[in-house]
Amino acid sequence: MKPLRLPMIITTICGASVGLANAQPALVPPNDLQQLPATKGTVSRYTLTPRGDVDGLIMADGTEVHFPPHLSTQLVLAIKPGDAITVRGLKALSVPLIAAIAITNDATGYTVVDSGPGAGPGAGSRGARQAMSLQSRVQMSLHGPRGELNGAMLEDGTIVRLPPPDAQRLAALLMPGQTIVVQGDGLTTAMGRVVEVQAIGPSEAQLNFVQRPGPPPRGPRP
Repeated sequence: MKPLRLPMIITTICGASVGLANAQPALVPPNDLQQLPATKGTVSRYTLTPRGDVDGLIMADGTEVHFPPHLSTQLVLAIKPGDAITVRGLKALSVPLIAAIAITNDATGYTVVDSGPGAGPGAGSRGARQAMSLQSRVQMSLHGPRGELNGAMLEDGTIVRLPPPDAQRLAALLMPGQTIVVQGDGLTTAMGRVVEVQAIGPSEAQLNFVQRPGPPPRGPRP
């Protein structure tokens, strides 16, 4: 068998605190995908970014599967809730999460592969956002591709998203079983409902305000 040619991934697994890759999936030769760890499961639901793109899946056992949102359309066409799938990617050490490089629908054999950065809107990015205020109980915490806390899924299926620094600061509110009040900009799509949090707390009288991320810094002028 040809040796696995993933030096960046191997280094990250050995050295990162959460055991996730910082390497670009484009560095993975197609023939080496079969050598990545495989995890089987059943899709429970999609996860969403604040703009409504699908950025992964939650499996029936609670495992989060993170996938780049620029592949949102391909993922939604290939994989549906209830489908049995095989995920190849890198597992986090501290949380049940996989940074997926390839996801296969076991019934159809169709595989969606992350071959590197992309551009353009995803399947769920259309639609107007509106102000939302809701109260519900946290079903599970949600994380980014490196295991960073960045939101939660509520018992009614709503996804709430916060910037990781604020999510870490307010981590106690995002733990399973917590009843929370959330205010922010929401979007409802065929894939689910997501709220970009502006304020969150155990009650309306105890809200913590969230700093929205600003635009990316501009590069130096030529």
